[in-house]
Amino acid sequence: MVDELKSHRLGELREFLRSRRARVSPAEAGLPDGGPRRRTPGLRREEVAVLAGVGVSWYQWLEQGRDITVSPQVLDSVARVLRLSGAERRHLYVLAGLNPPQPEVEPDSQKQHCEGLRRLIDAWMPFPAHIMDGYWNTIMYNDAASLVMGMRPEISQNCLIAFFTDPIYRERALSWGRNAAAVVAQFRAACSECPDDEGFRALVEEAKEASAEFTELWERRDIAPGGQLTKELEHPLVGTLCLESTQLKLPARPDLTIVLHTPLAEQDTAAKLEWLASPEGRRGSMYPLAG
Repeated sequence: MVDELKSHRLGELREFLRSRRARVSPAEAGLPDGGPRRRTPGLRREEVAVLAGVGVSWYQWLEQGRDITVSPQVLDSVARVLRLSGAERRHLYVLAGLNPPQPEVEPDSQKQHCEGLRRLIDAWMPFPAHIMDGYWNTIMYNDAASLVMGMRPEISQNCLIAFFTDPIYRERALSWGRNAAAVVAQFRAACSECPDDEGFRALVEEAKEASAEFTELWERRDIAPGGQLTKELEHPLVGTLCLESTQLKLPARPDLTIVLHTPLAEQDTAAKLEWLASPEGRRGSMYPLAG
């Protein structure tokens, strides 16, 4: 079974490289077109090898799906010559039997994805939703997140810092003490994926300076994956709200996390959220929010 799976993977590698080579013209690779003697529009194997700085025989063996040793550096050179996208480069790694690199964010897709994500969290109304980057900085939030969670421009736009320092959220969050340890453990898990990232280190130092409670929890060194949390909030207009927050990752934007809050059956939460988002509810909670 193992040999059969390996044979299938190498066969997919062979066909994938052939198809990618065929779509790159000599002109795109900076080569002369070869005139009428060139039978195919794409690059030849030997041309890929020379442009990638690898041996012609080695590249032929790679494209033939032979079981040879490959390195990330060589695959990156081949990917560059074949003009592979980030997703295609990761696919090449997998087919070659290597751990794929971290997903890349395609520059041309950033604006499109942000517009789509804005539509997503606005469509989640009247339930709270927000989007944060890898450092847990808030990128955008919907009106319900402002009305219910107290998200607003004048507080820290980092979700970790705001969790420990925003007085409105602290006053409303009946579940704050129960969730604090989980929040810190989830942030440590995010940090652990980038151990040499100075941005995470700076955030941890900022949180330590801002909150002794954070410092105590951080020193426990607990770690937990991001997932779901149950939150209980005491809103000044509608009373107790019971929500379940869920963190979602978008493969096309691995740098972002979508956080959706779903109302639970307790305390008639859905109806209360609908009222808060209504014209009457909005008049009752005029900005800025009161605790």
